[in-house]
Amino acid sequence: MILRAAVPDDAMAVAEMHVRSWQEGYRGLMPSEFLDALDPASWASRYTFGPPGRPATTVAIDGAGTVLGLATIGPSSDTSDASNVGQLYALYVDPAAWGQGVGRLLLSDARERLSAIGFTEAQLWVMDGNERAQRFYRADGWLPDGRRQEEEVRGIRVTELCYRTTL
Repeated sequence: MILRAAVPDDAMAVAEMHVRSWQEGYRGLMPSEFLDALDPASWASRYTFGPPGRPATTVAIDGAGTVLGLATIGPSSDTSDASNVGQLYALYVDPAAWGQGVGRLLLSDARERLSAIGFTEAQLWVMDGNERAQRFYRADGWLPDGRRQEEEVRGIRVTELCYRTTL
């Protein structure tokens, strides 16, 4: 498995993996009819891989060139945060690759990239009720900071919890 920066040509493969991850990971947290109707083509058109000044996405690729996961980082989206706080915007792994170390590798790389940019802390937002993700982040040293927010995610209202870590 290798990690590399996502490029525009990755959009459809990333979207297909991303949709599968949502359909499996958010089952029971979001309406099934919504998850079943997710369309990778519409997701692929929204990705902005590559342009400077945008969040940076890394993909995990297997030996056959299959996208196994992604991690997207950038500065904190919370305007009240100090300039030393970065954010893990997204970390998704294809359900077929869960438990194989893909997520841990992407998370470690994301932390290293955030630190290399100069951030000394990082935050992420995880859906309330997503116990699998919360266990995963806690195992890596991320802790809930007590903040909650209501967010509209692709038209569905969800509650998210903020987790933070020192880099």
